[in-house]
Amino acid sequence: MNDLQELLLDLQSPAIALELGGLALCLALAWLISWALGRGAARDSILFGRRVIDGVLFPTLSLVLVYALKVGLLKLQHVPVLKVAVPVLVSLVVIRLIARVLASVFPQSQGARVLERGVSWLAWAVAVLWITGLLDPVVQELESIHFTVGKTQITLRHVIEVFMTSSFMLVLTLWLSAVLENKVLNRALADLSMRKVASNALRALLLLIGTLFALSTVGVDLTALSVLGGALGVGLGFGLQKLAANYVSGFVILLERSLRIGDYVRVDGFEGRVTDIKTRYTLVRANNGSESVVPNELLITQRVENLSLESTHLLQSCTYWVGLDSDVAQVQNLLVQAALGAERVLAEPAPMALLAEVTPQGLRFQVNFWMDDPGSGQSVVRSGVNVATLNALREAGVMLAHAPQEVILRQ
Repeated sequence: MNDLQELLLDLQSPAIALELGGLALCLALAWLISWALGRGAARDSILFGRRVIDGVLFPTLSLVLVYALKVGLLKLQHVPVLKVAVPVLVSLVVIRLIARVLASVFPQSQGARVLERGVSWLAWAVAVLWITGLLDPVVQELESIHFTVGKTQITLRHVIEVFMTSSFMLVLTLWLSAVLENKVLNRALADLSMRKVASNALRALLLLIGTLFALSTVGVDLTALSVLGGALGVGLGFGLQKLAANYVSGFVILLERSLRIGDYVRVDGFEGRVTDIKTRYTLVRANNGSESVVPNELLITQRVENLSLESTHLLQSCTYWVGLDSDVAQVQNLLVQAALGAERVLAEPAPMALLAEVTPQGLRFQVNFWMDDPGSGQSVVRSGVNVATLNALREAGVMLAHAPQEVILRQ
């Protein structure tokens, strides 16, 4: 009689009523404890999820209580129901942990969802093999499949163990970094840019430590990584210069705070608001909704206009041509009053209308004015000044002149 037949025979025993009652009691107790601990917790957290039962804490507590009940009842009778419940709860804990962590760290990533589905199928497959008693034969078969790399013989079981251990350490590292970021960095650092650089540095450090720990756990000699580190250094020195420069520039920008998330900048002919600063590039979104990906090295080596760095006031100018017979004082007064009537034009310092040029074709006036909040758009303000000026000149009967043009005739 194999393990599966023995399990099916035990499930027909009338003694399983005690197991079912104990299992229901353990699940109810785990839900009650999770609900009591999660009343003041943040919604949609990793531990408690959206509805307590879809978090990590509920299946973990259920697994602990059910396993303790299994150990206690084994002294009295067979526990086929609990033998099925334990691997199911183990798979559920693994799935919930990976799903909640990936959803928290990468909320919009399609790759994270694909990885979550793959881990779910793998966890349920292992649970089925565990329940049916086929897990040991499968492990032995994996142990028999091996290949040689140099002088080292590697089995397929070892490769799977390395992958699973590294993945588990990666998930734990991402969870720890997310907890530290939410609980510590968000409270300790009020500046968004400093919080961003601290979060990136902390996550990179924890990922490095987690990877080294996972490799040492499965028996990988870490001294061999020194050769890889040397090769990586050579690669960075030759082939990855731009990439390394962008990463270093990203940390310099965040540490110096020359640019911050929310600043309105003009770089390489593109004008917009900084929406995010990554370690390799910076996202700048224009007022029309278009978004530009600017390499961080460009922000360090070229001239960048930060319109939000010191003052929210910006000097603007508009030019108008009027006829030669126009009253200069009257035109200047009309231009100043029209500029003052436009939205977001400051009264102090007051607008100034200057006679910039006198030509046979007409008089050129230039109006200089200060505007507020340039991040909300500059073209709208200039358009408002032009409309107000055009209406004022037409109402006063001032004739507009054509701008002088130079015509060159060649034989």
